Amino acid sequence: MSNVFLNSFRSEWLKRKRTAGAWLTIAGGTMIPLIILIQRFYFFERLASDNGSPRIWEMLYSRCWQSMAFFLLPMGVILVTTLVGQLEFRNQTWKQVHVTPQSPTTIFLAKLGVILVMLLQFFILFNIGIYLTGVLPALFLKQVPFPAEAFPWGKFLLGNGKFLLTCLPVLSLQFLLSLQFRNFMVPVGIGLGLYILSMTVIQWRYAFIVPYIYSAAAFMKDQFKTNIYAWALGYSLVFGAAAYLLFLFKKERS
Repeated sequence: MSNVFLNSFRSEWLKRKRTAGAWLTIAGGTMIPLIILIQRFYFFERLASDNGSPRIWEMLYSRCWQSMAFFLLPMGVILVTTLVGQLEFRNQTWKQVHVTPQSPTTIFLAKLGVILVMLLQFFILFNIGIYLTGVLPALFLKQVPFPAEAFPWGKFLLGNGKFLLTCLPVLSLQFLLSLQFRNFMVPVGIGLGLYILSMTVIQWRYAFIVPYIYSAAAFMKDQFKTNIYAWALGYSLVFGAAAYLLFLFKKERS
């Protein structure tokens, strides 16, 4: 069973190279740190004092995650999940996939696994970008010291873990939609509509019922008086189970 799954995962991993999702993952993980780095070089007179601050990493973390949490992260999850999930629809190859010696469960888990690994890849690239945003000015400009504060690996891992959890409901629902609809614009349109709705009702006391708001809520921290991470986990399990059951018992496999 493990060999079958690994072979299926490798196949899905190779197929994902034919989608824009692979490039979106790289671009999404590096764009914000690159913009912040350019801004830091543009205002180079502040580089030395900023790098000497004991709060340098907290400042960079906050600046990078502000744009990422409110816009790029949910949008990226919507697009990448749909692109990978709908690859067979676009190439009309679902029938070929289902005649291979692998169960629907293996196909489902392999495809979902590829999307989750791509999400982890994004987080790794993003955090490397934040680190380079802090140290590159010191490498290129002699008057700029290296960050006075040691890189807070533990704090960053905890923060990233929370943001990762807030992505899972969006990923699960988009995966469900991408496996059910042939038209690419349907799951993307639903995802964008729910994202816009979440931003519209962000000040509502019950906005936490919209799962697309969780990344922004994780950045805002005290906006909601409820445990958004428990809600995120609950939604993820419900949407994931629904996606699996709908895929397993889907009558039309083409």
